[in-house]
Amino acid sequence: MKFILLFTFLIIFSNAQSIDTKTNNINSNKIEKQDVESDIEDEFEDDFSDEFNEKEDKKISDPLETYNRAMFSLNDSLYINILNPVSKNYADFVPEGIRIGISNVFKNLYFPIRVSNNLLQGKFENSFDETSRFVINSTIGLLGIMDIADSYFDIKEHDEDFGQTLGYWGVDAGPHIVLPLLGPSNLRDSLGLIGSNYMDPTNNYGALKYKIPNTYLESLGLNTAYLFNKNSLNLGLYESLKKDSIDFYTFSRDFYENKRFNDIKE
Repeated sequence: MKFILLFTFLIIFSNAQSIDTKTNNINSNKIEKQDVESDIEDEFEDDFSDEFNEKEDKKISDPLETYNRAMFSLNDSLYINILNPVSKNYADFVPEGIRIGISNVFKNLYFPIRVSNNLLQGKFENSFDETSRFVINSTIGLLGIMDIADSYFDIKEHDEDFGQTLGYWGVDAGPHIVLPLLGPSNLRDSLGLIGSNYMDPTNNYGALKYKIPNTYLESLGLNTAYLFNKNSLNLGLYESLKKDSIDFYTFSRDFYENKRFNDIKE
């Protein structure tokens, strides 16, 4: 993404925070949350226990800690004072079922990123699953509103990105970096964002034919909608993690780096 407008940063910031976890303020018994609930549990509940119990004493490189802490503080302030209030107002007006459907549509649109990286890693069975999911959900699932592939065919998503692909082929993570308004990352994953953005159909970066937006403003609008919709399904989670952490920067850094390490090992 281009570092021009605030909301452009916020769009990717929501993704890079990697705190798509089991939220306390959403009643899981209210309705079936399909893949939204599954993702939350996969990325925090399981990953947190596994990654911190099986750290293998992996040392995290953080030579930029002074800069990282300052940038982390800025990101935190923007999240609390801008992203969260807008997301709460959005959730008040848009029913949860509709927001889950919107989340499923975006997940379906990110198919090119997942399938290409599964192929680049030689995970051909996963690539076939991803293709099957896209075909089923785009047709029977009404353009991805419903995750029919998972609910009725038990075909699971295999989430891979270019940062993971680089790691799969032996590229070291490098130093930890907190990107301006983008959140926790490292040198390898920051480079991987270039490939992910190129394959992403929801922005106008690159010349691929399947790009949905034709202009920068259309791309900004589409991704801003994704940002607030996604955050509206996880309200209260960020504050809860922050409250329970002695040093939230260290917690976020270690969680991010260990999660990426284990994702690449899979």
